[in-house]
Amino acid sequence: MVRGATAVRGRALLAAGAAAGSAWLLNAAPSVVAVPGVRLRLTPVLAGLGRSDHVALTFDDGPDPASTPAVLEALDRLGWKATFFMLGAMVEAAPGLAAEVAGAGHEVAVHGQIHLSELRRPPSRVMSDLQRAAATVERATGEGVTWFRPPYGIMAASGLWACRRLGLRPVLWTCWGRDWRLEATAESVLADVEADLRPGATVLLHDSDCTSDPGSWHSTVEALPQLAERFAASGWQVGPLRDHGLGHRAPA
Repeated sequence: MVRGATAVRGRALLAAGAAAGSAWLLNAAPSVVAVPGVRLRLTPVLAGLGRSDHVALTFDDGPDPASTPAVLEALDRLGWKATFFMLGAMVEAAPGLAAEVAGAGHEVAVHGQIHLSELRRPPSRVMSDLQRAAATVERATGEGVTWFRPPYGIMAASGLWACRRLGLRPVLWTCWGRDWRLEATAESVLADVEADLRPGATVLLHDSDCTSDPGSWHSTVEALPQLAERFAASGWQVGPLRDHGLGHRAPA
């Protein structure tokens, strides 16, 4: 009898483990779009491909008193508006700066409450994190939020469900400057953006080093004038996601 009971318990544990594994795989399935090539082929809108005469400029991880003001000054000199994907925890630490970003005419969006992959949380925590972050950004800025970008660009089924419940639109990026690295320079940021740059691209940069190598934001600020020359040479307008025409892409 003891052996029989032990075998039953073993089978039950195996079944529970298999069920848990299947649930995790189902939740993780959308994360395949974290691979840029897959994202561009299967979900061009999620990859941020919009109007072919426009580039959407976006910044993650702020607002940060040490770096966001320098980014805002550089954007002001260029006459550009951008979309800032804010972390709720950073907004709570600097609500006045978040309000300054919105007051300067930039679009505010949500990057989560804290910078943690959706795959490292139970689905209920993904929902509560996103709900808190959206409320925090809206309270500080007085602006409604439309867009959500998950930390690390990893989208889980739980995140898609939370977006649907909260009326948010998920968006990742078409190209990035890899400006979080200590060894990044203005020239390397430009080169990395150009590697996947195309008409209608959404460009990802960072206005904070809170999850990056310390001081890496300097390369971002220094790269902006060079990016301006590159975009102007192609005749592209630069602006936030609200002007990017996602879902209504004109032919290139």
